[in-house]
Amino acid sequence: MKKCFQPSFYWMLLLSLLIIACSAPRNLGEANFQTLFNGKNLDGWVGNKQSYRAENGTIVVDPKGKGGGNLYTEKEYSDFNFRFEFQLTLGANNGLGIHAPLEGDAAYVGKELQILDNTAEKYANLKPYQYHGSVYGIIPAKRGFQKPVGEWNSQEVIVKGSSIKVILNGTTIVDGDFMEASKNGTMDNKDHPGLQRNKGHIGFLGHGDVLRFRNIRIREL
Repeated sequence: MKKCFQPSFYWMLLLSLLIIACSAPRNLGEANFQTLFNGKNLDGWVGNKQSYRAENGTIVVDPKGKGGGNLYTEKEYSDFNFRFEFQLTLGANNGLGIHAPLEGDAAYVGKELQILDNTAEKYANLKPYQYHGSVYGIIPAKRGFQKPVGEWNSQEVIVKGSSIKVILNGTTIVDGDFMEASKNGTMDNKDHPGLQRNKGHIGFLGHGDVLRFRNIRIREL
């Protein structure tokens, strides 16, 4: 008579471990992140609420010829990990302001990270520090990691002191230091007093083009 196969203690232990692993909470990388956009309205934001509006779980920038304007978080942030998704239209241009006051050009009185359709013909001859993800005038970003226009891109911005990292669709396109990059002068040869700021609002900086944002969240560091 054949003996029935009896799983060993070790096989039972392995099976138990697999069950525990499969039932563990997912998205552990999102722990301690706070949602900044509730998907329904612009509560928690200040600025241009005419050109920016909540629609179908996204923030839509729809300037309709009035200029994009800026939309900022009510709260100010210093060191943080900021995550969001964006969807470009053809030739779209926007920006992500950090450490910014509510008045003035955030690219200079704060810092601006470009949000831009790198593939648009009209942008073929920009300076390296003007393409998507770049810290405007200060640190150029790597190119070639955007998804085709119309698809959603994911981006992560990590700021600690004067260091910054920008991760686009899983690839690091900026990994630098504001102060180190500008110690011998800025790339655009302009004054950037905002480099001295270590706290301020985070905002979307419109330039008159249509695009969308969603899944906006932050973790303070």
